[in-house]
Amino acid sequence: MTTDVTAVAADGLGPLDGDGAVTRTVLTAAHLQTGTPTGAVDSEAFGLPDRAANPVSTFEGTLTIADAAAVGGFASVKDPYGYASNPQVRHLPDFSATLVQNGSYLIPVERGVQITGSSVWNVALGVGRVWNENADGSLTRAALPFSLIERNANCTHNGLLTFLFSDSQTSQLRYQITSETCEYFQFDMWGQLPVTLAQTSVPEADAVRAAFSDELASRLPTRPLSQLASDYPAAGIDVSAFGAGITPSARTGLGFVYDGVNYVADCPTRAGAHPFCSEVLMPSYSTAKTAFGTLALLRLAQKYGPEVADELITDHIPQAAAKPAWSDVTIRDALDMATGNYTSAGYEVDEAGSTMSNFFLAESEAQKTATALSFPRKSAPGTTWVYHTSDTYLAVQAMQAVLREQEGSTADLFRMLRDEVLIPAGIGADSLTTLRTDNSPAGAAFGCYGLFWTQDSIAKLAQLIGPHRGQADGVQLLHPGLLDAAMQRDTADRGLAVTGVTGMRYNAAVWAKDFSSSDDASFTSEFTVPFMSGFGGITVAMMPNGSTYWVFSDNSEFVWTPAVVQSNRLAPMTGGPTPTPDPDCDLDGVIGNGGFETGSATPWSATHAVVDSRSSLQPPHSGSWKAWLNGFGYGNTDTLSQVVDIPAGCADAALEFWLRITTSETLPIAYDTLKLTVSRQGTTTPLRTWSNLDEQEYTMVRVPLGAYAGSTVTLAFTGTEDYSKTTSFVIDDVRMVES
Repeated sequence: MTTDVTAVAADGLGPLDGDGAVTRTVLTAAHLQTGTPTGAVDSEAFGLPDRAANPVSTFEGTLTIADAAAVGGFASVKDPYGYASNPQVRHLPDFSATLVQNGSYLIPVERGVQITGSSVWNVALGVGRVWNENADGSLTRAALPFSLIERNANCTHNGLLTFLFSDSQTSQLRYQITSETCEYFQFDMWGQLPVTLAQTSVPEADAVRAAFSDELASRLPTRPLSQLASDYPAAGIDVSAFGAGITPSARTGLGFVYDGVNYVADCPTRAGAHPFCSEVLMPSYSTAKTAFGTLALLRLAQKYGPEVADELITDHIPQAAAKPAWSDVTIRDALDMATGNYTSAGYEVDEAGSTMSNFFLAESEAQKTATALSFPRKSAPGTTWVYHTSDTYLAVQAMQAVLREQEGSTADLFRMLRDEVLIPAGIGADSLTTLRTDNSPAGAAFGCYGLFWTQDSIAKLAQLIGPHRGQADGVQLLHPGLLDAAMQRDTADRGLAVTGVTGMRYNAAVWAKDFSSSDDASFTSEFTVPFMSGFGGITVAMMPNGSTYWVFSDNSEFVWTPAVVQSNRLAPMTGGPTPTPDPDCDLDGVIGNGGFETGSATPWSATHAVVDSRSSLQPPHSGSWKAWLNGFGYGNTDTLSQVVDIPAGCADAALEFWLRITTSETLPIAYDTLKLTVSRQGTTTPLRTWSNLDEQEYTMVRVPLGAYAGSTVTLAFTGTEDYSKTTSFVIDDVRMVES
């Protein structure tokens, strides 16, 4: 039996109390000195054994693997596209890594994805262990988890390596890969080759040791998933529901976060359970759309205002400026997958098409951007959801430009996200790198895929945007209003319906699924679960009761309702947290003359006769007066605006009003429009738009304005009617409320 890296207390950095009397028949000292492997061995042989003794030798310096293509074995498990026909695919890349030892831990100085220069593989090394076994004589044994990462792609193939060393002697290095998170390419790889260990003083060694000590101490407590039932016996938890519907052999990692504890399953490989499960690297795929795209927007909005979301793509991506189809597309539209530019509106038809394939294959920033911009205009932006990974990429590139306009030409969007969000939220070093264009650390960050998670980092990420509501250590990192909308906590902004799937929505790169008693009889009230999703079988479901279910697999299985049922037994779903009103927030009277019952516009500013009492033509919602914009049947513009002061304590402020729309237009084209905007310090931000296509009786509208708390703003309605046929926009009972 082996001991996982997090099973040892951080205090003392894992001093070992074994006597070294380890009995092994696999990966013995003789095997590592002169062996020639013919296949993979039990993964447990690479792990820290129960009777391991404290290491005698200490390593600090550089490990170098060279001429790796000359040795090793390979066996395809799944390869429909023939990737293994390339000889370089079947071997490790050459690479080097600087390592620092701290007690019994062996820590790579560089964590996360490292660019090797190989035409096929990049690499990531995780934290390993160092120990002594009596049968190894004077040599100390080291083992590290590592991952091969496909160049320009997110597939992550997980392996193990081990070697013996002392101050004067080094064995050969044994390695094997027997697991992955990759739907389309799976294999076993193994080999043994000489390794160079150069003992040198590492200048940053003390900082690396201190940082890892802090990281280990701050990791969420982990317990076996099976213990959830015994921890909460009254709930009647069926632990087998977690992972139900997922082929066990396809699973890389699985966990359930509840009450601050990460309940985790083991990490299976084709050679037994992975001995470093807590360090296993899992690819983001499209969970990066949320973790990068959404969080970058929310951080920019927190720093520079929510109007960032409504910046035009063409103002920030030079290649887009020459594309008329992109002239009115905003960053928000791109994150919503609603640019209006697509080939087919069918569910993920474009995503599986040739244009998107070319986008994924493109390695240069210029080619990736050009391909992303090549879809034709089919509908108005913000109206039709069509899943495009490339849209998130464009949103990220536009936000990169926005950041540089604010902070200078050397600013980098991912570094901002890393330093100002991920690190404060406690995300570990393995998850603090990203894939970029040109296979270069200086390239443009993808944003739409290309991040990596461990079981601790994915749990903390879900907590940050879920129950922690964008805060870390009492500091608001993410814009609360936009976050609430993305996480289905704002009833006025639920996002767009997912085309072709009932009960699913998408809002700022966060998925959402509605649940009711039709899904399970235990759901006595309707609720919505926001979630992150990734190619091949990745789900991170963030329940409204504060729990999170996460699973990483690669057999295209997306089953997670059974986990929602079990979570509901622990704490019933309520649909989402209800914001607690701020006792210092008083919104009475913020909007003056909201019912227009004075018979005049003041304190509103309005065009002639907008405030009206002709109830026989357009009835008010209540009382005798209302504001009636347009309705003339010829080209005209009406306006209605008011300057208001939103109190500083009103983080949940919202504008509420009743809106009636009638029209004589008959064609399905938005000829006449009503726009609501907010202006602050000379910057005008669109909030909502309606048209003759939205004909309705009086309907209550609520628009969040908490982002403007403490500000003086101008709220303005602008109605525009074209040259023929009438459309009337009637507004009444306007007020400011706490959402």
